[in-house]
Amino acid sequence: MGVILQFSDIHFGCEHKAAVDEAMAYAHAYKADLNLITGDITQSGLKHEFEAAAEWIKALPDPVFVTVGNHDVPYWDVLARLFWPWRAFESATGHPAHDHELKGADFMVRGVTTARGWQARLNWSKGVIDLEQTARAAQALRQTPPDTLRILACHHPLVEMIDAPMTGEVKRGDRAARIFGEAGVDLITTGHVHVPFALPIDMSERRCYAIGCGTLSMRERDSYPPSFNRIEWDATHITVTVVKWDGLGFVDGENWTLKRRQDTRHSETAPDPAHAGPLEHDTLPDAP
Repeated sequence: MGVILQFSDIHFGCEHKAAVDEAMAYAHAYKADLNLITGDITQSGLKHEFEAAAEWIKALPDPVFVTVGNHDVPYWDVLARLFWPWRAFESATGHPAHDHELKGADFMVRGVTTARGWQARLNWSKGVIDLEQTARAAQALRQTPPDTLRILACHHPLVEMIDAPMTGEVKRGDRAARIFGEAGVDLITTGHVHVPFALPIDMSERRCYAIGCGTLSMRERDSYPPSFNRIEWDATHITVTVVKWDGLGFVDGENWTLKRRQDTRHSETAPDPAHAGPLEHDTLPDAP
């Protein structure tokens, strides 16, 4: 069995200090196969916020994988927003904002950036996914060996949770989610809405799941307390447990047991590593 701890939306600058400290202690006690952070490590992209985030991230046990969120743009610096929105994030974390990946003994995680420094709509906090970047990520993930747990990490949910306190409204999100499912992805892990969820993506029996994570900040939504996810997997199932703050420490909360897709576990049924599937193929720049 493998274990991933997923943290998200820590929002240094308005972090829940006690929860952040206890989450660090939990990570060191648990020694997961991967500590995954799905964006919004700062509140306003300020220098002191990135410094605090960098210190916390570097103190986590290895391996660590970090993706960028919409709050990780320098909010008050117009030039940085327009021309180098991710420079401060990359400098602080040591993780690239684009085409980032990490391979473990029996898993692979690939990052895709859904946040933007600016965009052609009024609410810049919403998500956008580039289909060429999607195709590159899908190609990398489908080329992993059979039985690898394939994980896509981004900040905004590509599929929307019903009755969520807010929406990511990711442009091209539904199509990207189906491309990842076609490529053999098991989990699409995200943050942004500050409440946890686990939803199937409609891919028939191929069982790709959208996994949302809560926040470790004071920015609670729907009165949901600070939380993170513990994701455990074996050959047949994936279990997502929400680890919730009860005012004194973290306790296990709700959980979902998900049937793991089996096609990717065998070379004869896994996505062809050498050829894009129909949905992925149609996104390629030179596709007919």
